[in-house]
Amino acid sequence: MRKFINNQTRDIRGSKRAYTKEKSVGISAFSLMGHDSMTGFCGGMAAVVLGIALLMPCQPANASAVAPRAQLETTEERAERMAWWKEARFGLFIHWGVYAVPAGFHRGVAAPHYNGEWIMKQLNIPVKEYEQFAIHFDPLAYQAEQWVALAKQAGMKYIVITTKHHDGFCLWDSAVTEWDVAGATLYGKDLLKPLAAACAEAGIKLGFYYSIMDWHHPDAQGVFAPYYNTLKNQKRVNPRFPSYLETYMKPQLKELLSQYGPVDILWFDGEWIPDYTSEMGKEVDAFVRSLQPDIIINNRVDKGRQGMMGLDKEGDFAGDFGTPEQEIPDTGIAGVDWESCMTMNMTWGYRKDDNAWKSSRTLVHNLIDSVSKGGNFLLNIGPKADGVIPKESVERLEQMGRWMSVHGESIYGADASQVAKPDWGRYTTKRDTVYAHLVDWPKNDTLLLKEVKGFSSVEWLHEGGRTKLSFKETAEGIRVRLKGVTPDAFATVLVLTK
Repeated sequence: MRKFINNQTRDIRGSKRAYTKEKSVGISAFSLMGHDSMTGFCGGMAAVVLGIALLMPCQPANASAVAPRAQLETTEERAERMAWWKEARFGLFIHWGVYAVPAGFHRGVAAPHYNGEWIMKQLNIPVKEYEQFAIHFDPLAYQAEQWVALAKQAGMKYIVITTKHHDGFCLWDSAVTEWDVAGATLYGKDLLKPLAAACAEAGIKLGFYYSIMDWHHPDAQGVFAPYYNTLKNQKRVNPRFPSYLETYMKPQLKELLSQYGPVDILWFDGEWIPDYTSEMGKEVDAFVRSLQPDIIINNRVDKGRQGMMGLDKEGDFAGDFGTPEQEIPDTGIAGVDWESCMTMNMTWGYRKDDNAWKSSRTLVHNLIDSVSKGGNFLLNIGPKADGVIPKESVERLEQMGRWMSVHGESIYGADASQVAKPDWGRYTTKRDTVYAHLVDWPKNDTLLLKEVKGFSSVEWLHEGGRTKLSFKETAEGIRVRLKGVTPDAFATVLVLTK
């Protein structure tokens, strides 16, 4: 247990643990100094030197002049870098942090708008008071291998976890703050290392979410604390934010991108604050790619995202894919790679009274809908403070997994169809193959595939394999007889091949 837990008056906001943290520089029970005082002195001095190095601006020498990656790579190079992501199509989002402790309520008051992870701001909880939640964040039930296995069973190919949300709490042992799982909780262990190891073992791609906005760090809030980013301050500028970027945010990104092996995705958020500029976004984009050149970064690293949707093609903006949130664009986003992120219920972080669960059937339909329009689907879970995933989330992932185990070929590597959306479901395509996803069963067991012609085979995809179906090509399209086809509880899939 760290000194923070025993001394509640200590101000841990933005403390530089590489330089003041007891276990690093040898000044307490966690000292590096052993029986040989000279050895301890040398170890402490080495840590101090390391700390000074980390304090220095962590950016490429020409970061301010570096153009976004999209301008530096060829079309072929970008396609190669994005290939696995477009093949994957389905990922798991994990919102986890100390906000799971209050679980939507503080002092008997519920956070508005059915929210969990925004409770600090929505209920105006002072920093010192909010810090007390960390003492009760004790995820003894956390088993990274089981989380990854659940995602893999669901048919997901990548995981993105909130390493630091807007409240600033970090799920890893950061050298630049005590406001993390190692310094502020009884648990005291890095939560990202076992997850990274489990993903590598299971062949699941790893992504880190990182909030640019930070309600806890004093430089991020500046002179406006504790009401930073409320409407009355939206047009004001925080003069301390550049210091936060250079001495806190960049060192943390360097930790995340150098301590956990290959990181496949960096998912930024909170970029809408007025202090964070497009120029900063380009600089951060270049900095991240200098550490992990093949990484994929979402559009929220920069300002040019047309709301939460895509990338502004008229300007010079960084990022690789758009991020519509809690929605699926009606026609997709032309010319842009995109990913719809969505919750299973109402909230991202765990909230104990949120029982507005989407059905497994609806979630499968959302996955199909996203892919049918050329996008990915990132589905969220919010684990509890003890590390338990709510049973409702587990049940839905397991049910989606059963559907994916049979119909996954219609999702992985599939793309949008050029045919108009049918009223009975959706199409996905893959080279010369079209997949028809039946959501609403047609009358008389006969399905009309309008505007679809030139196929030599129509098959029903099911658990036992494929069964050929009789069909007739007409002026309207292909008319398929569904005699003998058992409707799937979520979506029945027909395979049309040339």
